[in-house]
Amino acid sequence: MRLFNYLAGACLLAAASAAQAETVSGLYQVREPLDGQGGEARSQATAKALDTLVLRLTGDPRAPQGAALANLRKDPQQIINQVGTEAGPPEAVLVEFDPGSTERVLRQAGLALWGSNRPSILGWWLNDSVEGSSLVGDGQAAAEPLRRAAQHRGLPLRLPLADLQEQLVGNPQHIDGSDPAPLREASERYGADALLAVHAREVDGKWQGKWQLWLGDQREQGSAEGADQAALADALLLAVSNRLAPRYVTRPGASSDVQVQVQGMSLQRYAELSRVLEPYGARLQMADGATLTYGVTANREQLRAQLSLAKLQELPTEPVPATPAAQGEPGTPPPIAPKPFDGLRFRW
Repeated sequence: MRLFNYLAGACLLAAASAAQAETVSGLYQVREPLDGQGGEARSQATAKALDTLVLRLTGDPRAPQGAALANLRKDPQQIINQVGTEAGPPEAVLVEFDPGSTERVLRQAGLALWGSNRPSILGWWLNDSVEGSSLVGDGQAAAEPLRRAAQHRGLPLRLPLADLQEQLVGNPQHIDGSDPAPLREASERYGADALLAVHAREVDGKWQGKWQLWLGDQREQGSAEGADQAALADALLLAVSNRLAPRYVTRPGASSDVQVQVQGMSLQRYAELSRVLEPYGARLQMADGATLTYGVTANREQLRAQLSLAKLQELPTEPVPATPAAQGEPGTPPPIAPKPFDGLRFRW
């Protein structure tokens, strides 16, 4: 009856999921500017869209031009549903790729893939120009190039409101500093998984940016440049994507059957856990009170990374039960000790 109750409430609560990770929409839809007119320009933009998609799904800058995808580059139509044109400026080609065909071809090429469930990123983006210094806020015109770049690179980027209090926090000292505590405290209201701090400057007519990314206790950093703010945003978020992807990609042949046990379940948590485990072919095997046990097909490290996005805490390996004392008549076989759970154990 308890298991039935979990299942009955799942559909009603799926929309109320409180996880921070986001499912990226439009992951297989790519826009690329048209450089010229005619069929040749359209073909070049379509080929560039294929490169962008491969980068989104692998995070590997070597993958688009790798030998394993030579045949796909010659005939990208095999994974394309449709190609359209969007009015500008700039005029762009819009390519819709088929998810199933794309994943199949990329896995056959031996590439590791990153699914659509990705960590949400709160971006503290400080621009320095001849007009002064400003923190990019969610409702500002300066936010639009960042949103377009995030969509182009397959990242769920959020921006702060940049109200007066946040402008005081988002200063050069905090943006450039190695201690994320001030920005983290101001970011709590947005509930994002990762914190991105960017300091962009206009230098000799071009834009340069230094960035730092914190995901949990891990920190990444780098720099990027572009001809304008839009180009800088695209290059910088591509670099961020390439750093994040290796934590979550699944390499062909690296998965195995794994049991996952989660304690502290509720109806809302059941709905969220079902969504997180869906890509791994989750099979509910046991419900014991507020503890559920699933069978999945996954790489253990990638599964750990995905569950951490849902704010689950991993528990230590279950201790080996003591062997029961022998009882009964002499010569009776000793009782068999219960087998310890050897899967992954988590709690909310």
